[in-house]
Amino acid sequence: QVQLVESGGGLVQAGGSLRLSCVASGRTFSNYRMGWFRQAPGTEREFVAAILWSTYNTAYTDSVKGRFTISKDNAKNTVYLQMNSLKPEDTAIYYCATSRYSGRTYDPTAYDYWGQGTQVTVSS
Repeated sequence: QVQLVESGGGLVQAGGSLRLSCVASGRTFSNYRMGWFRQAPGTEREFVAAILWSTYNTAYTDSVKGRFTISKDNAKNTVYLQMNSLKPEDTAIYYCATSRYSGRTYDPTAYDYWGQGTQVTVSS
């Protein structure tokens, strides 16, 4: 089992920044990749960014490239999502998740464990 706890969400004006954190505990040695997803009301959960535990390889969805940065601190079992130049369309609940598998980076069904989510609201 892996437990994930997100924090750092909140209300921010367009153009502002937030940094989300996700702390992992439990059987974290089995993790291959950590990802961030988001879900707005009435929409499907969508991939935002991912990073491999053993390397610094990252992936981003096109809409956040150049604005969001995913990073990690292996010693703290923590993954971060730095979000800059936020837009109202970034408003959603943000979830971190962990996967034991390579490939299918963008597919939420490839992720085994999920956090409870943290709300990000960007006002115009």
